[in-house]
Amino acid sequence: MEQALRVIGPVVAPPATAPLYAPLQKKEPYAGVRVSRGIAYGPQARHLLDLFAPAAAGGAPRPVLVFVHGGAFVGGDRRTGDSPFYDNIALWALGQGMVAVNITYRLAPHTQWPGAQEDLAAALRWVKANVAAQGGDPSRIWLMGHSAGAAHVAQYVGHPRFWVAPDTGLAGAILLSGLFDTTTAEVNPPLRAYFGDDPARHAERSALPGMLKAPVPMFIAFAELDPMDFQRQAAQARQTLCAAGRCPTFAKLLGHSHMSEVYAINTDDRALTDALRRFMGLR
Repeated sequence: MEQALRVIGPVVAPPATAPLYAPLQKKEPYAGVRVSRGIAYGPQARHLLDLFAPAAAGGAPRPVLVFVHGGAFVGGDRRTGDSPFYDNIALWALGQGMVAVNITYRLAPHTQWPGAQEDLAAALRWVKANVAAQGGDPSRIWLMGHSAGAAHVAQYVGHPRFWVAPDTGLAGAILLSGLFDTTTAEVNPPLRAYFGDDPARHAERSALPGMLKAPVPMFIAFAELDPMDFQRQAAQARQTLCAAGRCPTFAKLLGHSHMSEVYAINTDDRALTDALRRFMGLR
């Protein structure tokens, strides 16, 4: 697998990467799992979530994993057709004794900053109000994002105006190959599409300054074969947080690419998930 990823190279390549991992993933119907798809958490067309819970009710309330997909700010979805992605992340969470929620949110250029953060807040409010009926514990919500989704999670964490509770309302934030500082990130069309064309506004929209003060544990990871901007952003976030006495849990995923790090979740490749289990205190 690693050799195939190295042939693809340090690029964001879902069409080339997905066929490597799709055969390793489970197919519906998922045994022992109750899946509720397309639940509306708000009034917009993309205010939708899929909820994964054990088919058998009962037992102690479970922690909750909320996953935010990527897509360069302008695309992406919680699932496309019958793809196993990103159901694989929810199924992994269930296997760790959790309840899982995959969300979609509004996209640029139709919705610019802070639209996605407002959507994350609305989804979290829905989860807090409704997840107990599905066996979840609304006081133990882990918010996880990948790529643009990680940028959105960082923005949520870094700007208290979006928090659904005074302490962020999260047990922890998981940030996979994200962008954290809009003043140092590579300026490209997707970034401008969401954060705007005026560089003077990028500083006030950066997540990193607020992340230094957010009262929430953070896990930051990137892939060895990530494009360089994601690697630089991860290193900058780690260095800045550590300098402030707020060192995050940090992981470099050797042999992995931007997409393989999440496509491999819930397979025998546990490079990421073993680190997540330790961070989350899962048994």
